[in-house]
Amino acid sequence: MKPLFLAVAIAIGSLASTGCAVKSGQSTVGEFVDDAAITTRVKARFAQDEQVSAMRIGVETLNGTVQLSGFATTQTEKDKAASIARSVPDVRNVQNNIVVRPAS
Repeated sequence: MKPLFLAVAIAIGSLASTGCAVKSGQSTVGEFVDDAAITTRVKARFAQDEQVSAMRIGVETLNGTVQLSGFATTQTEKDKAASIARSVPDVRNVQNNIVVRPAS
């Protein structure tokens, strides 16, 4: 139940924080909505996965290209995050800029 609640909370938060304006590089409101939906789906899948921290990894989407940023504790977590992002419908490309920083 907790992972589902976290996924829903992240999805609502990302939609609320993106606003309704078309961002630079997006020519239509439809493209913006599509990118926001992709970002929400990726974050929700991170929240459902036990190996990936949805709180430490950021997701941005522009024209179907997903950019991942933030920190992972292992290379496996970084690779899994990219794999999850690639599996989301309508994702054209994934730029994995996650930095591996072992937990202290």
